[in-house]
Amino acid sequence: MDEDSALLVIVDAANVVGSVPDGWWRDRKGAAERLRDRLAAHGVPAETGPVEIVLVVEGTARGVASVPGVRVEDAPGSGDDRIVELTAEAGDRRRLVVTADRELRRRVAELGAEVTGPRTVRG
Repeated sequence: MDEDSALLVIVDAANVVGSVPDGWWRDRKGAAERLRDRLAAHGVPAETGPVEIVLVVEGTARGVASVPGVRVEDAPGSGDDRIVELTAEAGDRRRLVVTADRELRRRVAELGAEVTGPRTVRG
């Protein structure tokens, strides 16, 4: 797969995990690992073409390992800021950011990214 032709999907782990009150706050890293595994198994159901998935984790969820199909990025500070950086670094490539955070949605849309909510990857 030519990486530049694949859709770059950047997932806001904290926002997606936090969208369902299932006790995730007791084990943020474990919740991020479950999301990573769901993404590795199911990808982005609405997208039929090739995708590159990047899961951005922050805070106590840092340290989640990458797996085949999902690259995990530890945000050194704000997860939102790292997501904006990754979006900007991708240039003209097609990018889809998964988050419900209004301010983050605005910031990445200004960079030309598409945006969708957590349900897109929660199944």
